[in-house]
Amino acid sequence: MNKPQQLTFPWSKHNKFTFNDFFFDSPNEEIKLALKNNEDLFLYGAKDSGKSFLLQSTCNYYASNNKSSVYIPISEAIKHGTGFIDSLEGLDLICLDDIDLIASNQEWEFGIFNLINNCLTLDCRLIFSSSINPSSIKFDLDDLISRIRKIDHIELYSINDSSLPEAIKFVSKLRSINLGDKEINYLVTYTKRNMSDLVEIINKLDQLSMELKRKITIPLIKEII
Repeated sequence: MNKPQQLTFPWSKHNKFTFNDFFFDSPNEEIKLALKNNEDLFLYGAKDSGKSFLLQSTCNYYASNNKSSVYIPISEAIKHGTGFIDSLEGLDLICLDDIDLIASNQEWEFGIFNLINNCLTLDCRLIFSSSINPSSIKFDLDDLISRIRKIDHIELYSINDSSLPEAIKFVSKLRSINLGDKEINYLVTYTKRNMSDLVEIINKLDQLSMELKRKITIPLIKEII
């Protein structure tokens, strides 16, 4: 197989996600290093904690270093057969998001088991993600359970409440958005505690602010949340 920097599939979306765009508070500081090294990894954590963002950032990191990669969201890929994964082991990196969704799907369990074996032979790195601790995923194939549990796993923690103001400042600074302390405190009080929601809300605020040619104030925030 030739080695394009990143393979694309029907579910692929162009993005420029990078590690520099992700807020790593203190409990998650070691995750960036774990994603940048060469070892297989299983990343797990609460829904909407940023796992998909980080897997796609890792693919972009590999591409920036002239290495080949592919990001596979299982929620989309599982609608198709497993044939397309049969020759992916020639890549440098394969990221499989929400791997727990293949549990009890015989075709996919065997497909991923074979992929792991092939990647071990050809030195292709695998990164899995799940909202479930890997030890709790109920695969039917015992050999797959054994393979998955041998992979180093690391937990992505949700943002601490005490870190939320800093996270909001981080995201708004990336987008050159001016938010005052009152507005930040309002967002901390009335938004969900995860990066996905914070980024979505701040993006909507920025768009609405430009459309209405208004500063971002608490009344404007109330129109979004």
